Amino acid sequence: MQVGRKSCWRQLQASFFRLLCLIPTGFPVRSVDMQRATDNITIRQGDTAVIRCYVDDKVSKVAWLNRSNIIFAGQDKWSLDPRVDLVTKGQLEYSLRIQKVDMYDEGSYTCSIQTKQQPKTSQVYLIVQVPANIYEVSEDITVNEGSNVTLRCLARGRPDPAITWRLLNPSAEPLDGEEYLDISGIMRNQAGRYECKASNDVATPDVKYVNVVVNYPPTIKKTQSSETQVGRIGMLQCDATAVPTPEFEWYRDDKRLSNAQGINIQILGTTTILMITNVTEEDYGNYTCVASNRLGIQNASLFLYRPGTGRDINGSACVSHSLWLLLACFACLFFKC
Repeated sequence: MQVGRKSCWRQLQASFFRLLCLIPTGFPVRSVDMQRATDNITIRQGDTAVIRCYVDDKVSKVAWLNRSNIIFAGQDKWSLDPRVDLVTKGQLEYSLRIQKVDMYDEGSYTCSIQTKQQPKTSQVYLIVQVPANIYEVSEDITVNEGSNVTLRCLARGRPDPAITWRLLNPSAEPLDGEEYLDISGIMRNQAGRYECKASNDVATPDVKYVNVVVNYPPTIKKTQSSETQVGRIGMLQCDATAVPTPEFEWYRDDKRLSNAQGINIQILGTTTILMITNVTEEDYGNYTCVASNRLGIQNASLFLYRPGTGRDINGSACVSHSLWLLLACFACLFFKC
């Protein structure tokens, strides 16, 4: 077994010396100890790499090899790659330059030296880093409130990029997710623009966005009743939030109201206004605002009332301040307080 190994080693040595004999005389290089650890050069994809090899007068032949392929033998270029050339400064430098470095350029590069005594090599390992790139991301989506949502963001790069998520609301705090962001039972306040960022410190992070729309049924947030004198304009207002935008209807008792003489209904996005242009005694009373979309419906009562009859602006019944004072006086007289 040892005899076979020795024979194989001798064959490798012979092949190496034959290779050096084929290399024409070129610039000598500084001899390097073959036991020295391989140096690493890190370069970003698309940049230019220069792998240094310096000369002195102790060698007779020199060549550049990539793995087992000869790139240059002396000044003769063996490689067909137009991106590759030599950098020489007089007889002091014999460096290899690779322009527009790509991933397939990564690997071991050897500056081979033939001295008067023995062949030596200087070896460098080229590491190619690739900026983070998001190559797949979820499309914009619309879901109903309470649904489970998974957003996807896949990225590549060298080294492997870190992926982070943010919901770009006022706080924009990081979310707990990497390639996949899971949202269980999504709520309306979780709607918005989600940012996926992939970074590996090679270049500027790559950023993509996913817009998430959350549908939910109407909620009437505010109502405005009206205290109006006869002959004046009375206005009732109803504000609702919903996605999709709600549709509005107005009712007086069980009768649906529409634009007619003396009545004007305006709808401005999520707000509706019922306007009575010339209030009469018959117009006083309870009105109902109805907000609806395909997910649900909600209604609220509002009041048009004559001044001093004790209805607050939110449509709920109340006793006027003056009436409370009168009742308090009667109670005080009755109980002799």
